[in-house]
Amino acid sequence: MAIPITVLDCDLLLYGRGHRTLDRFKLDDVTDEYLMSMYGFPRQFIYYLVDLLGASLSRPTQRSRAISPETQILAALGFYTSGSFQTRMGDAIGISQASMSRCVANVTEALVERASQFIRFPADEASMQALKDEFYGLAGMPGVIGVVDCIHVAIKAPNAEDLSYVNRKGLHSLNCLMVCDIRGALMTVETNWPGSLQDYAVLQQSSLSSQFEAGMYKDSWFLGDSSFFLRTWLMTPLHIPETPAEYRYNMAHSATHSVIEKTFRTLYSRFRCLDGSKGALQYSPEKSSHIILACCVLHNISLEHGMDIWSSPMTGPMEQPPEEEYEHMESLDLEADRIRQELMFTHFS
Repeated sequence: MAIPITVLDCDLLLYGRGHRTLDRFKLDDVTDEYLMSMYGFPRQFIYYLVDLLGASLSRPTQRSRAISPETQILAALGFYTSGSFQTRMGDAIGISQASMSRCVANVTEALVERASQFIRFPADEASMQALKDEFYGLAGMPGVIGVVDCIHVAIKAPNAEDLSYVNRKGLHSLNCLMVCDIRGALMTVETNWPGSLQDYAVLQQSSLSSQFEAGMYKDSWFLGDSSFFLRTWLMTPLHIPETPAEYRYNMAHSATHSVIEKTFRTLYSRFRCLDGSKGALQYSPEKSSHIILACCVLHNISLEHGMDIWSSPMTGPMEQPPEEEYEHMESLDLEADRIRQELMFTHFS
């Protein structure tokens, strides 16, 4: 006679059906050094996340043994910072690989729900002026309210016929547009763009571009590298500087733009799930986009908790566009060129 096979949750095999929540791991039982080495963040930061996300992670479930918010957060942090569902991580908090995956999904969505709370562009005039003053104090570049660039994150191929996610290296990726302030805090993040889109095309189609084109931020601009077109609201470096003023402008531009390059290195080094060293994100583009955004939210929260980006390990120089793209990006908007020339004459002559 055939014997029916029941698919059992590995957690139930290990822990039975006693309590409604699984408190397999106690933060107070381990050192801060252990938490940093395993999960990338200190105890008080993790407690803050439990308070922030606890209500979302304790939603009613039909599962007889829901995993506690604390355990879910540890599982997600372990994945974000290591890029792996390896048994060692699950063993550390006492859950299976399948449960690890569910925890990552739950915590990711909870963080995405709160993205606007932690990733936001200042709206009031005083905050905008503070941004300008801070950037000017860095390298003498006036009028700057943010530094913009794009970063690629590898994902698995959505399907064999969809080539929109294949980037110029022949890999599947999402091209993510980000803007940061002088501290490296992210003020704008769009993580959903296919890897085949070049940086200038991503910016052109972004909500950010629409806001500037509508005149929301007058007498202000972003700084972008040579992978973008010069705009009245986006100052780029000169491809071939010739005068002393042009050289000084390029030097100030480079020093200011380096803030976002350092921010990207911090994201890659802190959240190893993004850097490709463990392989591509094994999710759909939509879910991968949410994981990237969740990491960006955590990045900003970590800055609010004093985890400075300048203390993060370096992972090497950021990749630059091929030289042939630079000249292409010098196709100028005449009004934008006038503004840049005036900027160089007034501040760098």
